[in-house]
Amino acid sequence: MKGFCSIAGLILLFLCLAVTARAGQALPAWLDPVEFHGYAEARAGWRPEKGPEETGWSPLEARFQGDLSAMYDGFELKLKGDIWADGVTETVEDDLREAWVFTRVGEHTDLTVGRQILTWGTGDLVFLNDLFPKDWQAFFIGRDGDYLKAPSDAVKVSIFTPLAGVDLVYTPRFDPDRYTDGTYISPGNTNPSDTPDGWFKDDEIALRLNRRVGTWEVAAYGYKGFWKQPSGTTPQGVARFPALEVYGASARGQFGPGIANLEVAWYRSMEDLSGTDPLVNNSERRYLLGYARDMGRELTISFQYYVEEILDHGAYGHAPGATRDRFRHVLTCNMEQQLFNQTLSLGFSGYWSPTDEDAYLRPLAVYKVSDRVQVTTGANVFLGCSNTTFFGQLEDNTNIYTSIRFAY
Repeated sequence: MKGFCSIAGLILLFLCLAVTARAGQALPAWLDPVEFHGYAEARAGWRPEKGPEETGWSPLEARFQGDLSAMYDGFELKLKGDIWADGVTETVEDDLREAWVFTRVGEHTDLTVGRQILTWGTGDLVFLNDLFPKDWQAFFIGRDGDYLKAPSDAVKVSIFTPLAGVDLVYTPRFDPDRYTDGTYISPGNTNPSDTPDGWFKDDEIALRLNRRVGTWEVAAYGYKGFWKQPSGTTPQGVARFPALEVYGASARGQFGPGIANLEVAWYRSMEDLSGTDPLVNNSERRYLLGYARDMGRELTISFQYYVEEILDHGAYGHAPGATRDRFRHVLTCNMEQQLFNQTLSLGFSGYWSPTDEDAYLRPLAVYKVSDRVQVTTGANVFLGCSNTTFFGQLEDNTNIYTSIRFAY
């Protein structure tokens, strides 16, 4: 309730400021460095197939976002929040997405403190060394792609040296993914879960070292925390988040007429290093190879080859209920075409796994009616031969959606 009131108050302030600005009245002097904008949006989606106790809507919502930024004496402040009426859950929801302060400490160090959207790595909607929280539920039901990246309550320090750039992120309390929980997507993880939530005890640390080598940007990564989704269970069947360490590297740069990227990551499941505990995920290695090229006429195409390898698979294979192969291969294709002076954007993202025999297709069309109004239509299509594979289990959640957004 307190969070709801905070967002409601913020949005009321934005509306008052917007009305004042549109009326041509001068803003108070203390608001001179303040910038504000946002949007109102109606979004509806339809599921061709649904269970007997499920609604055919996915999503069905009216949303308002307010975004405020300001600069004062070397400090930059950001506050962004959403409030929406949800027709699926029949509730009013709120989400404070950003609330941070940024400043420069000396000549070579940047500091950001607060709730912020964080990301790194080279993948295009494929994440190896990016262990910051994701909102897969929002992505799969047809919300805007920006909502895939969930906020972190963290401190980020960036240090710039002649040898390399250093980014260190400390999250004092574990921020898990916003995974499917049965509210919009079925099946979801509806079992009770034991989420680590102790301040400064159940914390996360993420590190990136990066520098340029010729035309390439290379990076090394480290992470210490927990699996971002439930990846283990207690003997009583309660889902939990086992401890995890991740080490990886990436490279991205010019290769021929396009841009190539390579990335690897080693996931160490710290509570099952031998792979013999059937109640905890095994360690994994993950690999990514990608290539993107501008084809001209405002058409961009990229391809990626992604592999997950379960380590100590022999021990895993003897566990009751083991369904995963040692290797999971995924091929992705992403295309974007701009038309009519960039007023119409056509996009397509496709994922196909020859090992799992499943696929995920995400077509998208965005039309800018004016500088302030845009209409979006898209779909999330899940295909599969088995309800035990990642995309196959979601086949009944295929949806078509549309939205109209008014920005200010």
